Amino acid sequence: MQPATKSSTDPLLETQFFWTKYKTQVLLGLLGVILAVAGLAAYRFYTQQRNAAAAALLASAKTQAEYEKVISEYPSTAAAPSARLLLAGTQREQGKFVEANATLQAFIDKNRKHEFIPTAKVAMAANLESMGKPDEALELYRGVAAEYPRSYTAPLALLAQVPIFKSKGQMDEARRVCETVLTQYRESFAASEATAYLRTLKPATTPAPVAVPGAPVVPAESAAAPLEAAPSVAPAAGASVPPVAASPAASAAPSP
Repeated sequence: MQPATKSSTDPLLETQFFWTKYKTQVLLGLLGVILAVAGLAAYRFYTQQRNAAAAALLASAKTQAEYEKVISEYPSTAAAPSARLLLAGTQREQGKFVEANATLQAFIDKNRKHEFIPTAKVAMAANLESMGKPDEALELYRGVAAEYPRSYTAPLALLAQVPIFKSKGQMDEARRVCETVLTQYRESFAASEATAYLRTLKPATTPAPVAVPGAPVVPAESAAAPLEAAPSVAPAAGASVPPVAASPAASAAPSP
């Protein structure tokens, strides 16, 4: 029986064999990695350059046309949402409430998770008020307060409802909103405004007097009427009049 022979392998020969067989695939893989890294670096550089250019253009923008230029030329940059908000503010200042709300709605549609969405909705509600649509504005204010209770705009959306309720004569609803602000947002700056509103919402009627058991009821007219002199009572025949009751004129008259 012959002993088993140990197979000896040469690492150098194996490496040369592997390189000869798979060198094309290895080179293509390395080239792909290099191109991906270069592309990512180029994209980041391009994005940074575009963001910087958009930010510079937004910083110098003052008019409606300049804000629209930022939106049209740099729609995917961080400056575009800010440009839409500023554009809506400019349109509101010009009295273009319908256009301002369209701009704000476009901001909401294109930035579903933006932190300023509650602010945009409150601005839309204010525009609706300016357009003479208090009921639609009220619904929007309510929606913001209910959907974003932890945002800083929630107490603002609540307080904005108070003048609408006052104009409708719904004072109980106005007081309820103020009390909600004082209960849920007592540490916010809106609490002082709610307190000031409550002072103006107190009923102006005076409370009715409390009736005491056994006491006669005095009408308000008689209570307010001036006191009249009591009628004089003639003394009975033969009755003597006390000296203190005699008038000075009677005492000064000569006796017959």
